[in-house]
Amino acid sequence: MNPLPTPLGLTPSFGFGDRLGCATPGHLAALCHTGGPIKGIFAQQSIRELERTARTPEDVMRAAQEALVAHPYTDAWGADADHLKTEEDVDRMIAAGFTFFTVDPSGHVDQQADDYTPEILAAKFKTLCHDITWIDQYLHKSITVTDGLTIHFDADTVQRAAVKYGKAIEHTIHLSRYITATTQKHGQESEIELSVDETEQPTTLAEHYIIADQCRQAGVKLISLAPRYLGDFEKGNDFKGDLEALERSLKDHAAIANKLGPYKLSLHSGSDKLSIYTLFARATAGRFHVKTAGTSYLEALRVAAKIDPSFFREIIDFSRSHYLRDKATYHVSATLEHAPAPSEITRNDELERLYLEKWEDVPAGLGFTNPGRQILHCTFGSVLTDAKLGPALHQLLSANESTYTEILQEHFNRHLIALTDGC
Repeated sequence: MNPLPTPLGLTPSFGFGDRLGCATPGHLAALCHTGGPIKGIFAQQSIRELERTARTPEDVMRAAQEALVAHPYTDAWGADADHLKTEEDVDRMIAAGFTFFTVDPSGHVDQQADDYTPEILAAKFKTLCHDITWIDQYLHKSITVTDGLTIHFDADTVQRAAVKYGKAIEHTIHLSRYITATTQKHGQESEIELSVDETEQPTTLAEHYIIADQCRQAGVKLISLAPRYLGDFEKGNDFKGDLEALERSLKDHAAIANKLGPYKLSLHSGSDKLSIYTLFARATAGRFHVKTAGTSYLEALRVAAKIDPSFFREIIDFSRSHYLRDKATYHVSATLEHAPAPSEITRNDELERLYLEKWEDVPAGLGFTNPGRQILHCTFGSVLTDAKLGPALHQLLSANESTYTEILQEHFNRHLIALTDGC
């Protein structure tokens, strides 16, 4: 009988996204090797990823369960229905047995709110203030979170929060209640995460407080929340920004999470953010969730680079031809001009370095980026659903399963050890 996922509570957790259906053995190897308190979420896929890979929620769950049975693995583990936006999304994931539900109200966030002039802000606020019932709860008040943190809610702060997140809060409460009611109807357990990280502008402490407080008052029990943190969290690269400012901000966000939950702080776009893992775990006092996805696909391409360099070159050429279209929904800065075409690089090891750099000995916080890695990251769906490249990549990984497992274990050892060092 296949093992079933369960809620993981406030235990530190790590999401291993597997877009190919064959990465769980490597994820397991890393988690078992590093030990520590961190629990694994082995079935994790967003609706966007399902569409781009032509997979079903059942495919994702089955791949994780089969690997866990083969190990065998008996510890508690989770299953994340990621970036849910509609009731239909929720229904699909509940039917497949997922237990961790990530609500994504980003489509209801006003992405330009921080930049509005006082006049524009006042006009925007006027159009929606009658539909928001919580304004007077915070207006002109100061709330002490800890001895060292007091949040002041002046008129500009509250109005900007209402314009920026008012509709998103309403959508979150609605979808969260639907998740709870539907899982209970099916006799299933559930945990709810809120993600507001896929926005251009950081979530202020006041905004975090209002969001979480309104969820709490509505009876929505969050297990984790992913704000939009300070700095740059581009896909496929390390963190870019001021590490000291980030750590101070994380401690304040964690204080809010402790007061209004407690719930975990969640780090999305968590792949390869090696410079901040230890400080993230330390700032949250070990109450965290980290979510990765694309990095396991990129490490699958490393197998191709080592086993069949000509095939790797073919994937790069194909990815470059699809990058401008596929990058539309991702936060990346790479352009095709930033990375050479395979025809310009004769040495295979150099091509692997340029497109799959491991960032060894890179100073923390200096914003190291790898344009080639970002190009490959964004185009995973086009590669995996291509009639030729998709099956060929799966066949190569199947024939070299141990190599893929070893590469993944080495890769995720570095993630998990850095996080454990901060617990």
